[in-house]
Amino acid sequence: MTLDPAHAERSQQLAQTAERSRQIRKAAIASTVGTTIEWYDYFLYGTAAALVFPQVFFPNSSDYVGTLESFATYFVGFAARPIGAAIFGHWGDRIGRKATLIITLLIMGLSTTLIGVLPSASTWGSAAAVVLILLRVLQGIAVGGEWSGSVLLSMEWGDQKKRGLMGSWPQLGVATGLILGTGFLTLMSIWTTDAQFTSWGWRIPFLASLVLVAVGLYIRLQILETPMFAEIVAKQRIKKAPVMDVIRNHPKEIVLSALARMSEQMPFYVVTAFVLSYLTDDAHGYSNNFVLIGTLVAAAIEFFLVPFFGNLSDTVGRKRLYMTGAAVMGVWGFVYFAMLDSGVAWLVFIALALGLIPHAMQYGPQASLIAESFPTSMRYGGAGLGYQLASVVAGGPAALIATYLIHQFGTGYAVSAYIAVSAIITLAACAALKDYSRADISDDQTYARVRA
Repeated sequence: MTLDPAHAERSQQLAQTAERSRQIRKAAIASTVGTTIEWYDYFLYGTAAALVFPQVFFPNSSDYVGTLESFATYFVGFAARPIGAAIFGHWGDRIGRKATLIITLLIMGLSTTLIGVLPSASTWGSAAAVVLILLRVLQGIAVGGEWSGSVLLSMEWGDQKKRGLMGSWPQLGVATGLILGTGFLTLMSIWTTDAQFTSWGWRIPFLASLVLVAVGLYIRLQILETPMFAEIVAKQRIKKAPVMDVIRNHPKEIVLSALARMSEQMPFYVVTAFVLSYLTDDAHGYSNNFVLIGTLVAAAIEFFLVPFFGNLSDTVGRKRLYMTGAAVMGVWGFVYFAMLDSGVAWLVFIALALGLIPHAMQYGPQASLIAESFPTSMRYGGAGLGYQLASVVAGGPAALIATYLIHQFGTGYAVSAYIAVSAIITLAACAALKDYSRADISDDQTYARVRA
């Protein structure tokens, strides 16, 4: 029996639609799971840097100096992130999103596992701190190459009218990674004595990274390359030096993307890293578990809010929502530290639990806001550089500067003012960015027309 050609064509179209839907789901899952693993590893370091690294790797320093030294090793990971963005941005725009993301996942997993077996200063002396810094640099390079690839994997596969939502899925990796990393360390802190936790308990979550990496690799190997990248390959529009091209042709977008992250990234690391040492000092006296559990609640709340605000940006526009979040963050910093310094435990806990809401307002639409600013042939490198350059001026020095401000002025309001300044910078930078929420980003001519 001969099939009706029209019926056969419809059947083929339905099969293609079903396969595309499967790939969209796989891409969203693969990008979210991958970023979860990357950020699990990265946040483990931040939490350990606040709680145990001063004693393990800098035991001969005073509490203040040891904390500064520990957060300094934390900072080098941020400084390495733009390097990772440049390296993997080049290859992500040349050989594709999928292959590059497999490499970044392997680098992150192996470097985190090695931190878990690194001998302490009592065994290796100063060499332990040197190796710790080198492994932290590798973590930074891996994260630097991971973010933009994961965002593009999801955003370039999904419904282009829902780019805000699709771009927000890999952003969930931050909340999920924070929950897993901080949660695992919290459990180890509960299950062990202080001496056991400092000696070996903190190492277990680092070693568990190998298992997570195996899961992530399995999932990422199941996906196909994104349709947008496949199209520029088919049309032979691959750049020989995409990172150099994007720096030459889109420097404004790179710089503005970095500055737009000031009120998102800097307060985030104040809330998730600095506050751990701030509230557990002699002046406040809260336990590690109290602060860690409060941070876990904040991450759980953000887990639901990030896709909510990502989806909302598809309706109200990226810039409008992002700038609203920045303005809220500028005010929230003062409320936040007033609650932390209140001396009332339940108020402190509420502050910890609500601490990431203004961050979620920005982080939900952020991926699409930045990635949409660059054409497909240079998007991996351009988005990665814009996103990761903020690490050098915003996230990296946040804990260091906050520690210094408290030591210098003796009040949390000094950090609040620091957050307010970051919000002003973000508002100015975001106002200057073009909003591509409704534009066709699959067509490079869209960007050529805007520049003209």
